[in-house]
Amino acid sequence: QLQLVESGGGLVQPGGSLRLSCAASGATLEYYVIGWFRQAPGKEREGVSYISVSGSSTNYADAVKGRFTISRDNAKNTVYLQMTNLKPEDTAVYYCAAERFGLVKWWRDDEYDYWGPGTQVTVST
Repeated sequence: QLQLVESGGGLVQPGGSLRLSCAASGATLEYYVIGWFRQAPGKEREGVSYISVSGSSTNYADAVKGRFTISRDNAKNTVYLQMTNLKPEDTAVYYCAAERFGLVKWWRDDEYDYWGPGTQVTVST
């Protein structure tokens, strides 16, 4: 059974950077597509980014394009989300999610079967 754990969250000032990690155990992550989602207080969970099994295909929400970069290291069983030029509106709990059998709409959370517990990202002065 695949298990995911996020790390790397924290408090950062506007304009700062963080790198989130999504570490997998219980299964080989290389067979899964991975999505990053976030949920801010009082808001619905939203898709942030997606990466294909090979890493050759990625997608981003418009709000983070040009600032966030998703990548994966299958040898380390880990997926990363590099976040730069962070804004207060990026404050949220960030989750990684995995799906083995492909996706139709990567931004929909109901497309994924496996989820991590989340890591808090707070962007504030």
